[in-house]
Amino acid sequence: MDKRKVIAAYRRGFISIQECAQIIGVDSLQMTRLVNDPLFAKDGASLIEKKSVNS
Repeated sequence: MDKRKVIAAYRRGFISIQECAQIIGVDSLQMTRLVNDPLFAKDGASLIEKKSVNS
């Protein structure tokens, strides 16, 4: 599963931070860094759509 989609699900409130970390396979400290990372700031679906348009 795409990490961006999991983080987007967390941001939308569908899953908890602990569930998000478990799905991705990282610990809580790493999860906090991932959530704050600007590369993961956008929804995974929108990034995929943008990628397909430019391809």
